[in-house]
Amino acid sequence: MQIGLDLMKELSITSPTKIVLLVIDGLGGLPHDNSGLTELETACTPNMDKLALLGNCGLLQTVGIGITPGSAPGHLALFGYDPFVFTIGRGALEAMGIDFDLQPGDIAARGNFCTLDGNELISDRRAGRISTEEGKNLCHLLDGMAVDGVRIIVQAVKEHRLVAVFRGEGLSDELSDADPQQTGVPPKEVAALAPGAERTARIVNRFLAQTRERLAKHYPTNMVLLRGFSKKPDFPTMADTYKLKATAIANYPMYSGLAKVIGMDVLKTGSTLADELYTLEQNYHNYNLFFIHIKGADAAGEDGDFKRKVSVIEEVDRALPRLLTLKPDVIVITGDHSTPAAMAAHSWHPVPCLLHSRWCRPDRLTKFSESECRKGSLGLMPATSLMPLAMAHALKLTKFGA
Repeated sequence: MQIGLDLMKELSITSPTKIVLLVIDGLGGLPHDNSGLTELETACTPNMDKLALLGNCGLLQTVGIGITPGSAPGHLALFGYDPFVFTIGRGALEAMGIDFDLQPGDIAARGNFCTLDGNELISDRRAGRISTEEGKNLCHLLDGMAVDGVRIIVQAVKEHRLVAVFRGEGLSDELSDADPQQTGVPPKEVAALAPGAERTARIVNRFLAQTRERLAKHYPTNMVLLRGFSKKPDFPTMADTYKLKATAIANYPMYSGLAKVIGMDVLKTGSTLADELYTLEQNYHNYNLFFIHIKGADAAGEDGDFKRKVSVIEEVDRALPRLLTLKPDVIVITGDHSTPAAMAAHSWHPVPCLLHSRWCRPDRLTKFSESECRKGSLGLMPATSLMPLAMAHALKLTKFGA
């Protein structure tokens, strides 16, 4: 049964207890050809394993069986928002994540600087993950174009990522992506997905043609891929729904943007896990829900780097005692989707999940891993049920009915 936000709003109560939601982006994996073990199963994780012994484990289906989640729907599901009801494009999230003043009528798209080979085929979707400084310089070349009375604002995000905002009258976000999300093929032409979006599609395609001309001499960053055309959304907030004072600690702008969409405060933090934990410690008395985002595992998985993904997971485990020193009433460790290094991409596989509180009936599992989580008491659970469960363990829900 899907537990809706209206019911959560009815049952939620305020209390001093604290919840930490630690999201290791792309946590789930697939077995390595040599060892037969996933990245999480390979990693040495004594601290997570101890929590698994005393807590409850399972697997989360973040969107639906067989459906590969994007980052936005995966995270929204973790926060209890049905991703089929609350949809948002990547562009608006990226724009809000860098504090861009997205105005009514603006259309935002998330962009990647990429590399095209001599045959105009995509050879690297991320242009070698260029530096943020180089990305800023290239954005200056593209910012301020005008097409058919529409101004295009181009802002750097991080590394190869950028935001393109189309500002003008009568624009539509019902557009297909220009990014095919694979190599060896050309960028796609943007197409209208609904009547009335044809003019916007033409404007975007003309902008991309001009972009190709301006970047022609800047190999390997000689083109931009756009996707996730979207407007600023209007969603119920965490405060209104769960009566929580919630905050996000994330060093990638997209996740900060997502947190803002649902009314979380976003705390400024540094680029390392140690920085994020310091930010948590400094603000621990000011909030009762902390969303902490760890990006490295997903990036390693997308790069097909099994060993590096294992290393990121182990780094999180080594840092866990520092977090536990704060004695959160509920700690949840999971991911927004799986990113197996074997596939070098997001996948549909369910994500391991661990919940620990003093109110658990312990599963007594020996390790936090995909294979052990299949045996856990949470079973295969919709990710939208995670927040109600965490709220219950934090004693933040009153009973239903008489």
